[in-house]
Amino acid sequence: MHIAIIGKGNVGSALQAGLSQLGHQVRAVGRDPQLVHQAALASELIILAMPYSETDNVVTALGVAANGKVVVDATNLLTDSLHLAAGFDTSGAELLQQKLPAAQVVKAFNTCFAGTMASGHVKGEQLVGLVAGDDAAAKQTVLEIVAALGFDAVDAGPLLMARYLEPMALLNIRLAYVQGLGANMGFRLVR
Repeated sequence: MHIAIIGKGNVGSALQAGLSQLGHQVRAVGRDPQLVHQAALASELIILAMPYSETDNVVTALGVAANGKVVVDATNLLTDSLHLAAGFDTSGAELLQQKLPAAQVVKAFNTCFAGTMASGHVKGEQLVGLVAGDDAAAKQTVLEIVAALGFDAVDAGPLLMARYLEPMALLNIRLAYVQGLGANMGFRLVR
């Protein structure tokens, strides 16, 4: 699959490494609008792996290149002081879907740290990879990618469940950096 990753930081780099190892053709680009648009045009799937604050710029750069494509939202709508920027009545992913109405937005990868994204594991334990989306085919595509990377891929329901995945990510971030547990951890679903 041809995959465009928008964001070349820790998350984008980790996903690029993991997805490339799986044999996907992956192109990661930074913030240059022309490169964002070109990468999206040449892709079948787009992953947003940049700060949420860049979303409007990226949406503008994507333009019609995202139409009909799966757009994976790996971002978190947080303030600089590590609080939710939106409450439980919406999510960054739902706002993104409104901005890209002709794309199929799927929330994934936001509840784990970059250091775990290439393998889906930490300290020998398989992490849960929660995926939410409204389009069944798009969500299935992302679930398969999440599982292939090594995560325990779990369908978390419709896109509105991103309202709960984003606070879960905030908890993970605050445990790591405010409570001092470090980023070498993650969530596992025991079932």
